[in-house]
Amino acid sequence: MNIFENIGKYFVLMKAAFTKPVRAKIFGKRILAEIDSIGINSIWIISIVSVFMGAVLTLQVAINFENPFIPRYLVGLSTRDTMILEFSSTVICLILAGKVGSNIASEIGTMRITEQIDALEIMGVNSANYLILPKIVAAFITFPFLSILSIILGIVGGYLVSLFTGVVSLYDYVYGLHYAFIPFYVFYTLIKMCVFAVIITSVSSFCGYYTQGGALEVGVSSTKAVVYSIIIILIFNLILTQLLLT
Repeated sequence: MNIFENIGKYFVLMKAAFTKPVRAKIFGKRILAEIDSIGINSIWIISIVSVFMGAVLTLQVAINFENPFIPRYLVGLSTRDTMILEFSSTVICLILAGKVGSNIASEIGTMRITEQIDALEIMGVNSANYLILPKIVAAFITFPFLSILSIILGIVGGYLVSLFTGVVSLYDYVYGLHYAFIPFYVFYTLIKMCVFAVIITSVSSFCGYYTQGGALEVGVSSTKAVVYSIIIILIFNLILTQLLLT
């Protein structure tokens, strides 16, 4: 299928999704359900990955900074800025694209091939608004909190490595965490998380919504959702970095 046709269908679908919900009470309940599914159920994987990534970053930086002319507090500073600027936004969203994106595409794709979406349309329900918009809103709300959690746990992981291995003293590590801190970096990563949240949920919903065929095609749509989301995230990561940090 032509790429421009896909882009056009995507924006038409998003136009249908971003309409005023007919019943606010039902819409609110669906948002809460999606917050649980998309956000709360992702905490465990984000927590585990962030702790170990912070620990590994601290170890690698400490090992490569074995030079008497390089201040040891730069280990803490490097871990902090790497977690804030890149890992806790871009890398976390690449992980979420695999977990959340594939689930969304599979869920909506299954509803499509079992004709549940057609049934909603027959009943006069805007299926795009009913199925997609709550997911986008839920991700928009929860992803920034997951990012903050990732930053905190990554720094804690580095602290634990400093405590138990001694690759860098706790004083130097903590001093590095405070040294030359730029609050805008946190704002920057939150902006990226909000943009990536919309990308992951909308692209995955698009892939699932236009699934055709049977169970095999649902798996294909799920794979496409992950691949397309990752590619678009990387492109927008470059664009946002150029716009916000240069």
